[in-house]
Amino acid sequence: MTKVMEGIRILEVAQFTFVPAAGAILADWGADVIKIEHPVRGDTQRGFLNMGGVTLDPQRHTLFEHPNRGKRSVGIDITTPEGQEVLYELVKSSDVFLTNYLPHIRKRCRFDVEDIKAINPRIIYARGSAFGAKGPEAGVGGFDGTAFWSRSGIAIAMTPEEMEGPLGQGIPAFGDSIGGMFIAGGISAALLHRERTGESPVMDVSLLNSAIWASGASIAQVAETGVMSRNSMPASGGGARNPFQGNYRTSDGGTINLCTLSPTGHIQSLFDHVGVPEAAGDPRFSEARALFENAGACSDILVKAFAAKPFEYWRQHLKTYSGQWAPIQSFHEILTDEQAIANDAYIEVDAADGSDKPLKLVRGPVQFDGAPTVTTRSPIASEHTEIVLMELGMEWDKIEEYKAKGAIA
Repeated sequence: MTKVMEGIRILEVAQFTFVPAAGAILADWGADVIKIEHPVRGDTQRGFLNMGGVTLDPQRHTLFEHPNRGKRSVGIDITTPEGQEVLYELVKSSDVFLTNYLPHIRKRCRFDVEDIKAINPRIIYARGSAFGAKGPEAGVGGFDGTAFWSRSGIAIAMTPEEMEGPLGQGIPAFGDSIGGMFIAGGISAALLHRERTGESPVMDVSLLNSAIWASGASIAQVAETGVMSRNSMPASGGGARNPFQGNYRTSDGGTINLCTLSPTGHIQSLFDHVGVPEAAGDPRFSEARALFENAGACSDILVKAFAAKPFEYWRQHLKTYSGQWAPIQSFHEILTDEQAIANDAYIEVDAADGSDKPLKLVRGPVQFDGAPTVTTRSPIASEHTEIVLMELGMEWDKIEEYKAKGAIA
């Protein structure tokens, strides 16, 4: 694989998923990511062993592995003067300082922008937050369930009006993973800027702004028209204007999503595939404008056709349909999806439990030169403390001194 970030060192002082996910992406791309963890507790997320009713094995902790694979862990108590000394030694040789700690913690523990820049003026300081670095809530913490899903408008937009209340976020770390990719992209741009100008910017990404960007097309529509689109209640059938766009139930309870936004050129193909080729010659459906005007009648034909055969039949049969469509799959099914596998969607790493059964993780969405990602499992807490400090040139006696004081693991 092409390690586009090889030679770049990321110093990550962060917990949970949002900001560490950026570190994982950068590690996938070849950066040396040093994760700073508390020498006793480690990253707080290591203790999250029950997510959505699923009990996680601490030695096969997929929620932790997802944003922390490929890193090295150094245990430092950054609340102590001695721990801060060690942190500063790492700052000297780092290209990026990556954090999601709240402003009052950064100031109290002396790793805010001015502290880090005083030691290494060339370092890029990258902050991830719930609500941004400015405004009255700059110091307020949050998770993707609050800042990304709930506050941004996404929860309301995803919930049909007929439902009693808004849908909860059903995917752990959903906004975190999206926002982490934004941070990794921003860091890449900042490194390029430093290379070209010598300037090292301070960079901010928030979960709230990540969600607003992800919803940008809809939010712009609301700003312009005052009208907000919301999900409708699940039903088999096409859209009120475009029957070639909708979810159609199969005979065994599966669902096929038609998403042919522009039916022109695809009308005959779809009617052929659903077994009613004569419908393409019906003047109500033969061209797009007429099709839109008679959307209900067309939808009825398609509902009946799709309901006549099972999901797997349609998943195979529609592969030659000229328009756009997709089988609606579960996470179980996407794990074996031939197209996802062909494009190296998954990676395997050895687990910390030492078993022969590898952990299957998801690679980042960016691929270089068509090569699959090569990475390692997430580190055990403080696993690399001694080796990283020795790489800095720190003498063993000094390491032992710091250990005795509880400054490092």
